[in-house]
Amino acid sequence: MMKGIRKIIWSLGFSFVFLCGCQRSNQDTYWDYEIDFGDDQSQGIMRLKKSNDTTQLSLVSFDEGTFILENLEIDGAELSGDFSLYGKEASLEGSFEKNNFSGNVKIEDELFPFTATKQSSELVLIDRSQIKYILSEDDLAELESNIDHTGLIANADREGYERGERIYSSNCINCHGNEEVEGSIPLSTKFWEQELKAGSDAYSMYQTISRGFATMPPQPILTPKEKYDVISYIRQKYLKEKEGEAFITSTPGYLAGLPKGTSRGPETKPYQPWADMNYGNFFINTYELVDEKTGIERFHSPRPVPYPDEDYLKNNFAYKGIAVRLDEGDGGISKGRAWMIFDHDLMRVAGGWTGKGFIDWNGILLDDKHETYPRTIGKLHFETPVGPGWANPKTGSFEDPRFRARDGRAFGPLPKSWANYKGLYHHDDAVVISYSVGNANVLEKFDLEYHGKDTVFIRTLDISPSTSMLKMRVAPIDLKVAIIGQGGSLSNEDGFVMLNVEKKKPANVKLYIADADVDDFANLATSKVTPEKLQKYITETGSRHYPEILKSTITKGPDKGAFAVDLLTPPFDNPWASRMKLSGIDFMKDANKALACTTDGDIWLITGLTDDSNELTWQRIGSGLFQPLGIKVLNDEIYVICRDQLVVLRDFNGDNETDFYESFNHDHQVTDHFHEFAMGLQADNEGNLYYAKSGRHAREALVPQHGTLLKVSKDGSKTEIIAKGFRAANGVCINPDGSFLVTDQQGFWNPMNRINWVDGKGKFYGNMWGYDPPKDSTRVAMEEPMVWLDMEFDRSPSELLWVDSEQWGPLNGSLLSFSYGFGKIQLVLNEKVKGQMQGGVIDLPGIKFLTGVMRGRFNPDDGQLYACGMSAWGTNQMLRGGGLYRIRYTGKPLTTPIDLKTTTSGITLKFDSKLDPTNAMDIKNYIVKTWDLKRSSKYGSDRYNKQVLAISQVELQEGGKSVKLFLKDIKPVDVMSISYDISSINDMSLKGTLQSTIHNLREDNSL
Repeated sequence: MMKGIRKIIWSLGFSFVFLCGCQRSNQDTYWDYEIDFGDDQSQGIMRLKKSNDTTQLSLVSFDEGTFILENLEIDGAELSGDFSLYGKEASLEGSFEKNNFSGNVKIEDELFPFTATKQSSELVLIDRSQIKYILSEDDLAELESNIDHTGLIANADREGYERGERIYSSNCINCHGNEEVEGSIPLSTKFWEQELKAGSDAYSMYQTISRGFATMPPQPILTPKEKYDVISYIRQKYLKEKEGEAFITSTPGYLAGLPKGTSRGPETKPYQPWADMNYGNFFINTYELVDEKTGIERFHSPRPVPYPDEDYLKNNFAYKGIAVRLDEGDGGISKGRAWMIFDHDLMRVAGGWTGKGFIDWNGILLDDKHETYPRTIGKLHFETPVGPGWANPKTGSFEDPRFRARDGRAFGPLPKSWANYKGLYHHDDAVVISYSVGNANVLEKFDLEYHGKDTVFIRTLDISPSTSMLKMRVAPIDLKVAIIGQGGSLSNEDGFVMLNVEKKKPANVKLYIADADVDDFANLATSKVTPEKLQKYITETGSRHYPEILKSTITKGPDKGAFAVDLLTPPFDNPWASRMKLSGIDFMKDANKALACTTDGDIWLITGLTDDSNELTWQRIGSGLFQPLGIKVLNDEIYVICRDQLVVLRDFNGDNETDFYESFNHDHQVTDHFHEFAMGLQADNEGNLYYAKSGRHAREALVPQHGTLLKVSKDGSKTEIIAKGFRAANGVCINPDGSFLVTDQQGFWNPMNRINWVDGKGKFYGNMWGYDPPKDSTRVAMEEPMVWLDMEFDRSPSELLWVDSEQWGPLNGSLLSFSYGFGKIQLVLNEKVKGQMQGGVIDLPGIKFLTGVMRGRFNPDDGQLYACGMSAWGTNQMLRGGGLYRIRYTGKPLTTPIDLKTTTSGITLKFDSKLDPTNAMDIKNYIVKTWDLKRSSKYGSDRYNKQVLAISQVELQEGGKSVKLFLKDIKPVDVMSISYDISSINDMSLKGTLQSTIHNLREDNSL
């Protein structure tokens, strides 16, 4: 019971705060403690600290956090204190005996042993006089002479450990690496296996970081606190349990030997990379517009699952919101003070606001929060309702004709005959939005003026002649609105100020919108000059937004095995603080160049992939897009799949930067739900494009596109659903025969991760919370996956890719699966039996990445695989925010099977090398296990009907390269794992585990 409770608490990041009790001693004491929860132990430091007339007892754990006791009582040798654990009353009681403490933690009626040993106060002195640092003490900044090393080390905690992990992943890992990925500099210390020659205690490591030693340069960019944070991480992660390491703990005796000081250095900057990034002057996302003081309170439906639909009919969501910064200044939209949002589903300005912050940054790909979306913060000066911004040009009505979901909300774009979003021009600091209303073309630009202390929002519109009169909602009638220019006039109608545009005449107008209490507003507007013509932003050349060209090096991996992994490290240290979470890659015709997108909306041009220079250049050519998760280059035109649209990047002046973000297709039905990513982008031979759209996590679908494979016609004019019933489909692969492969993730109605072979149209792939599911919830009504992927084998599969490269030798023509969850690549051995695709997966040896892997492409010039990845939602590989890798086949023998055959008599595995008959035919060198899964509305599935299959015989076939395992009890099963430990005739170890799914058994005609 306790273990389950603790896991919930730790995962939620709770901390427990307890007030002080009675005084026990006149000095602080430190104790190493352990709580025995049976099959789980908690370890840390118990700190007894005196402050004035009170004493505070805290339990500090690097694994779980800091806990401070409440109602602390110390009576002689007896100690007690109370606390609350996940809503349950708990207490610590025990007694001191010399240098030991023993007692129990009581949670309700259960007792768990608690023991602690007092840390030594014996003075520990370390001689560092013979260490030859790069810098002398005189070379250091003045602040270093007065640092409170004792306090910084003594107060190490879980929060600092986590900061240290981030610092290590961004500053240290490239050179030092970790246990899975080798560092780029061979002489850099491998902390988990090598001795630290300048000392491994905390203060010695601080001196090494500050002053440099041997090949380790000084790190002046880190504050003292940050240095001790990363030291804490290295010591706890790599040194504490290292065999043979003389681990020097930071006891009171050790701390007493350190230099004394009173300063802890400058404050460390808060970790908020989502708000620090310069996204440019526009940023597309789903936003809710609210006034910070008077807005609707946030509300999310509580459990049980599926979560009920919220009543959001009164909420002002811009589901495809283009937020534009209006005030001048550096830092892009996140550093602005005034903004407007254009909703390109509805061609409306959703509202305008001012404040000291842009948004609250809530969102899975912003501040990592689930089940939420970003909201505006500050003062909302005006807004328009969720509905068409322009009246129907044929009828004059504002009635919303779009798809209406069961919760009453309408989603998706207006009919193209009514209004059609064309794209966005980015010219210097100006953002010009292009769309049509009926047969009139509209260009619109936003600006801002100040009238004393008052804010005046400005909309400038260029409108071509229309065959009908046009009408647009500007703002509620209780605001002040004025107009200058030609071809338009204002009127009041249905509670709104309306812009009316004359029939068959062009219009060039400027609208002023301000609060009702702004003085002299009429004079303000009439004193203005003629509105500017917006066409100039299309025809004239603007300056570059991102003139800096960044460089990085290629770190070649060792050619020890069949595969070598080269690190093509992105420029994390860039002028825009872009997080470089790479989510898609493709090559230009000149394959020395590639395009990559990031989840934060950037597009990067990368040069230097194949020219043997070992140096890459990175040019930021686009920004501000809505969660790009796939990119495709067709005839050197760059297509990017975003959550709100499929964009083509247009460069008009030859500087590579995007001048026009053309909306190639925006049929996307976007809701507020955090989980509905648009994943991957592929093109068939005719030029049609494909992507997958995820469903709503823990919720039933609202729109037909939730959980689907989608096809966009080659001219971008229409979208059709190819398959449905997916939960979280991370990417698409087009098979040589024109069918598809789509992965899916374990969850509700998904007992395990899936690799789906999608053939034909309209089929259902299992998620009963998808849109319009079949009435039959059994497996009979769904398409079975090609492979069920156990969570222990791959936590989260992303996209698949066919090998199309002679450079990959025996694997040319094979199928690969990228693992986002575990940062690896798997070989997919597939077969078709009785019309059903099935197969197995096995890890490619020697490949492990710093991030989860999202997408990959084979370079047509060098024939090698280039893969990109990131760390965002659930992955085990969180060492870097993003990564780019080149995976080279070295030509050395493969150690994995390259083919799999399933028959009524057993399993045949084919290898690339001849097998040693002695151990290959030894039954003891194989283990075959099977189990089934149960599909239900529950999240995932346990393993059912677990068996170990008896192997009756092993036979070598195909000239000694194949081994057949004869299995008497073989039958169709959800999951089979085959572990083997054999060798080739050249004494090369062949060891691994293959996991497969069997739907049908091929008749064995050889028997």
